[in-house]
Amino acid sequence: MDYSNIFRLVNLAVGAVMILGGIGQFFPIGFQSVIVGCYVIVFGAATLLLEFQIPPAVSRWAPFLFSFIGRGIFYIFIGSILLHQPAIRIIAGSVIGIVGVGYVILEYIPQIEPPQNMRDAGGEWGAEQI
Repeated sequence: MDYSNIFRLVNLAVGAVMILGGIGQFFPIGFQSVIVGCYVIVFGAATLLLEFQIPPAVSRWAPFLFSFIGRGIFYIFIGSILLHQPAIRIIAGSVIGIVGVGYVILEYIPQIEPPQNMRDAGGEWGAEQI
């Protein structure tokens, strides 16, 4: 069974939740809150972009985004950044973190392959070198 569309929708939802959580990070306004909020918004926008187009530099500088475990740990990290008051950030961080844990678990289920956009641009995923 092909789960590509499901993974695409989940990644799009996580990217949108990251952006919303990043916007929520700005309040109350403080230097650290603004900096962290900007990073989370950029990471959310990058997550959304990866669902439509994979820039060549991403596979070189962020290869961890092309495996379930790498993307899962990335989502857990971003989710943990958002886990504090108010409730909207706790919800956003929890959703992102739970999806991250799910992706880490999927790494160890061999029947489920990552979708095409989560495979390295070189196409070496699952290919045996002879």
